[in-house]
Amino acid sequence: MANYRRNAVEGGCYFFTVNLADRTSRLLTENIILLRQSIAYIMQKHPFYIDATVVLPDHIHAIWTLPENDADYALRWRLIKTHFSRHI
Repeated sequence: MANYRRNAVEGGCYFFTVNLADRTSRLLTENIILLRQSIAYIMQKHPFYIDATVVLPDHIHAIWTLPENDADYALRWRLIKTHFSRHI
């Protein structure tokens, strides 16, 4: 596993690009309702604010602001990916 250097700031604002493994897939746009449901479900358990999101067929760009005293964006992405994948 890669050892990334990431700046984790509690209550910080973060920009993400999240790609599908198969860059030729249209999975995200073909399942946009499930993607929205997955994000909403995780937001209930681990709140964050979505400043902006762009969903393309094979990747997502997102800007999130996390709550004060919280810098764990990796947990949120892991849970969103897991929820989405298990419900495809």
